[in-house]
Amino acid sequence: MKIAYLDCPAGASGDMFLGALLDAGLPASVLEHAITALNLPGCRLEVQPVLKNGIHATQVSVLADEHQPTRRLADILALIEHSTLHSQIKSQAQRMFQRLAEVEAKIHNAEIEQVHFHELSGVDTIVDIVGTLVGFQALGVEAVYASPIPLGRGFVKTAHGQLPLPAPATLALLQGVPVVGSEIEHELVTPTGALLLTTLAQSFGPIPPMTLQAIGYGAGRHDLPIPNTLRLLLGEATNTGVTIETLVMLESNIDNLNPEVYDYLLSRLFAVGALDVTLAGVQMKKNRPGTLLSVLCRAAEVDALQEILFAETTTLGVRRYQVERHALPRQVRTVNTVYGPVRVKFAQRGGGRFTVAPEYEDCRMLAEQSGHTLLEIYREAIRAAEISI
Repeated sequence: MKIAYLDCPAGASGDMFLGALLDAGLPASVLEHAITALNLPGCRLEVQPVLKNGIHATQVSVLADEHQPTRRLADILALIEHSTLHSQIKSQAQRMFQRLAEVEAKIHNAEIEQVHFHELSGVDTIVDIVGTLVGFQALGVEAVYASPIPLGRGFVKTAHGQLPLPAPATLALLQGVPVVGSEIEHELVTPTGALLLTTLAQSFGPIPPMTLQAIGYGAGRHDLPIPNTLRLLLGEATNTGVTIETLVMLESNIDNLNPEVYDYLLSRLFAVGALDVTLAGVQMKKNRPGTLLSVLCRAAEVDALQEILFAETTTLGVRRYQVERHALPRQVRTVNTVYGPVRVKFAQRGGGRFTVAPEYEDCRMLAEQSGHTLLEIYREAIRAAEISI
């Protein structure tokens, strides 16, 4: 499995992501095709090699005609929707801009439809986000990890005036992510950089075991006391043991919700990105029987999932805390049975041993079509899976 590690000693920004991808071997034509797909007239890339404290890096500038419209969320979502980008890229990019708009609206106490992205409205931010998604897809990266995020000090000039660093939007986007303070008085992580990091990275910590294949340095705009670069490591995962991810758990105790609501609630939570949702019976105050609702998710989805909990349940408060998930490497493959094809999840336990789990929906469909019991379908799928190992 091809993986990527984002080493962020000087933080991250959108153009640093693009530079790191190109420096690691991504053809510039991939990003140019993404711009063409977005139908952004007068937009082009300027790519040049630079030195940052003696380290060779690639700097990317997104150039555009002077007269660009001020774009609100609806405009950006429509631009992406009407593009010729891959559907998966469209969906992910739209969710990212939706999340960014929600953060801005909350910070400025405004309706989301009224949010002007100001310095985030330029085509450079659109190209940074879409180009990064397209780049990782083109390189075949299946999992992304990152170092803890350093945050600088000082102030930054924005359309709202001078704001303290880290910028409020950056902090809001980094909730649930390991951060560390820096004495450098400069904006190390931009909102776009924070959005990309928290969307792409599965966990934040040390470099995962890999066979290193390529290294890329994406240059920031300013010269700092340290090399102002985002370092991208690409390689093949060599870990046959567990994968450790830093995730977030959202919890709430509920004792006054119509039980019929839970089915719809779980569907909404999973649709927005919940990794797991569980319901457990608990005894609450005044001897009331209640339900402990637990939602496991990545940091990027925390705010959206919490909003669903407040909107769709009667809860008045949601607890959130970081958890470590130790997960076996896994992949989904389709096996052929006498009843038809079934998708099976293969989890590697080390030493060449696997745990197999047939996909329930596939087995149920075959049981309904064939007239055989669900257990018979399960047993046949497991047998076919074990033979294929």
